[in-house]
Amino acid sequence: MFVGNFTHMPLRCGNSNEIIEWSLHAATELGFPHQMSPTPFSSWPSVALNTGLQMPLLGLGTYKLCGPEDVRRAVDAALAAGYRAFDSAAVYRNEADLGKALRELLPKYGLTREDVFITSKLGPKDQGEKAMEGALHSLAQLDLGYIDLYLIHWPGTQGLPVADERNPGNRAQSWASLEELHGQGKLKAIGVSNYTAAHMTALMQSCKVPPAVLQAEFHPRLCQPELRSLCAQYGVCFQAYSSLGKGELLADPVILEVAKNCERTPAQVLLRWAVQQGVPALPKSSNPERIMRNAEVFDFTLSDADMDRLSALDCGHRFCWDPSEVA
Repeated sequence: MFVGNFTHMPLRCGNSNEIIEWSLHAATELGFPHQMSPTPFSSWPSVALNTGLQMPLLGLGTYKLCGPEDVRRAVDAALAAGYRAFDSAAVYRNEADLGKALRELLPKYGLTREDVFITSKLGPKDQGEKAMEGALHSLAQLDLGYIDLYLIHWPGTQGLPVADERNPGNRAQSWASLEELHGQGKLKAIGVSNYTAAHMTALMQSCKVPPAVLQAEFHPRLCQPELRSLCAQYGVCFQAYSSLGKGELLADPVILEVAKNCERTPAQVLLRWAVQQGVPALPKSSNPERIMRNAEVFDFTLSDADMDRLSALDCGHRFCWDPSEVA
């Protein structure tokens, strides 16, 4: 199961030559045991999902990455920098371009399909009776044989009010379709995104196959302690999106001060804050240099004091969508 199965590797701290053991700040406090296992991806740490799959702690988010040329350039830069995980979605409208870029570029780096971890998501318009069709469309668009992780993107249904009582039934129907495709081996792991604690609890009470991942907004201003605790209880990997707060956190005075003291970029500090807690992150960029710089988060650690300073910024602020009113 996910809980605490982190790949262990030595890291260099800052500019020092002293080798330190990579520690998961706060993982111990949450009661996660540290069981380490090898990863088939790169030398980056990974987490073991409850399916047994290893998922890299850092992946490239592809939201707003559109067009074959931009997608190929970003994927090329990411592979060169060491990324082995890529996060897409039906609503991003780039599944086909991502799949094509990977098929063309993997041989350039001596990699195969099995060396990368691909995530995509079911669009809200396909929630419910269209879920099977939607998931099969994602598989066809990516054209990579299978999808490593497929998520229900949103707990609601496009076209229905958020409080509509049909939403729970549609979610259940979607999950049953994902379970079927998981059983066929087409979706190696299945999970959810933007679910609240109530949504998660209802799913855990009814599912045949438990979710492997909950992907949710997570950054110092939204630490999500309840959701993280629930995921730990159920053996579900909690994964972060919007780690940079849509870029707004890059100008936060506390984050800037920590970054200056560490001689790192604010983005690197924010990403390190997540992965140091064992929370996988998905920074997104179309800029090759930023893609490379965002990858440089495994060669330093934040002090306990800095981790606490960043976590103290928590005020429950969302930069993205609020799913709390979805029935």
